[in-house]
Amino acid sequence: MQRRTTIELEVPAAEAEGLVRTALALDPELTGRLPGDVHAVVRASVVPTPGGCRVALVADQDLTVPFFGPIFRLVDRYALRRGLRHSAAAIRAAADGTEPPAPIRPSPVSPPAPFDEAQIDFLATAAMCAAIASFGAALFGQNGDAIARSFDVSDAGLGTALAITRIGVLMSLVAAVAADRVGRRRVILWSVLMVGVANAVSGLASSFGVFTGSQLVLRAAVNSALVVGGIAVVEEAPDGARAWAVAMLSLAAGAGFACAVALLPLADGGRDTWRIAFGISAVSLLLLPTIRRRLPETTRFRRVAGENPAPLRLREIFDPAYGRRFLLLAVIGFLTSMFSAPSAQLTNRYLADERGFSASGIAALRGVTNGVPGIVGILLAGRIAETRGRRPVAVVSLLAGTLLTMAFFLVGGPLLWVASTLAIIAAASSTLTIGTMDAELFPTEVRGSSNGLMLVASVAGSAVGLLAAGWLAGPLGGLGRAIALCGLGPLVAALFLIRRLPESAHRALDEVSPSEVESGPATTA
Repeated sequence: MQRRTTIELEVPAAEAEGLVRTALALDPELTGRLPGDVHAVVRASVVPTPGGCRVALVADQDLTVPFFGPIFRLVDRYALRRGLRHSAAAIRAAADGTEPPAPIRPSPVSPPAPFDEAQIDFLATAAMCAAIASFGAALFGQNGDAIARSFDVSDAGLGTALAITRIGVLMSLVAAVAADRVGRRRVILWSVLMVGVANAVSGLASSFGVFTGSQLVLRAAVNSALVVGGIAVVEEAPDGARAWAVAMLSLAAGAGFACAVALLPLADGGRDTWRIAFGISAVSLLLLPTIRRRLPETTRFRRVAGENPAPLRLREIFDPAYGRRFLLLAVIGFLTSMFSAPSAQLTNRYLADERGFSASGIAALRGVTNGVPGIVGILLAGRIAETRGRRPVAVVSLLAGTLLTMAFFLVGGPLLWVASTLAIIAAASSTLTIGTMDAELFPTEVRGSSNGLMLVASVAGSAVGLLAAGWLAGPLGGLGRAIALCGLGPLVAALFLIRRLPESAHRALDEVSPSEVESGPATTA
């Protein structure tokens, strides 16, 4: 991609070359880095004119982002235009002898630390895997009401099925442990494969039992893809941008979720039209060969494992250095999932049964209140968590998100839309920040295993929350009240547990969680 601009100066060409070189910190060939973008190059040329000279600036951006190229081309155009405007202003200030313009402030989507091309390629490929997994995972929850009608299943039966699918966490645990032995890459690839296969079976299921069984496998694959994918991007990201890398992964996962929401109107087409969305998920298998070519093993895992599979070192998770971290994060995961699972999976059922929404109306509500606000929350957390720290961001966002989500299930009318919008901003921030700490606070050789065990705790909380919401809906007089009651768990986590975790921002990953394989026994508190 290339952009250009010209500047007319009332100074001789020879003098202008020196001004341009100094103002933009260019080399003798008048070439250098474009302000505001570490991957773009700016080239200057000076041509004499009757009244002085004309300076031509050409900005080039040759970086290719796989899978998400069209989106990032829009970002690149903005970055190139902004960099050229800043360069032109710097040259004019140098020619006039005035103060140069202030440095360009980072854009919300720019990383707080520079990524090289290999890191960008890795992050984009892992993000595509997250999008595929998130899209596949969202279909059951989004189409739950239509699926229940298709198979003549009650609220309690739907909640029970959603809880049963959480048993797939045991398979996810096996995959997470395997990630510490055979690598992140293999686990991610197998997980993406199983997402497509499981949803193909779901779309063709002849009974609710077959559907539930395939979704159990799907849940295991999705958990594995997202957990190990998050670990992989944290390991590959530069220090100072780990939370931002997780934010980009979360944005991709959010895009997958949004696609599932966008397909909700299909459920209004007939008794079984929800199956079309599951078929679309199965088509994602066509991307697997490209993903396989572009996704290498992480540098940190290769360094720790060497030529052989990494040995199981589960004792490190429970030793004095990491045991307290693990216990705190596992309990936090349980308590937060006890609320997030029913609030995510049963929202559409609540809106349809208690608020009278149609499938199209639900799609409109969730599209408006979850789409852009979710992106804002993720981008905000990805940057603030790097500058202000993980713990304060996690505490404030979890408190706010929980209270707002509880309000969503207890109020109606316009407040329903307001509460949903603000809640998703806060919830996106807390999920990203806590998820980043999950990966950061354990050494490379047990990062997969520790996150797998924490996933077990989180899914146990999900099952408890789903069962509680399903079975308490009758006694409490509505599904909304039952779901809101589950919000007490994350309030406890925010007020009493998160602040006890060590702060991992502003520290190198090897300092936060040193590897015993490389540096001997850990002594981190």
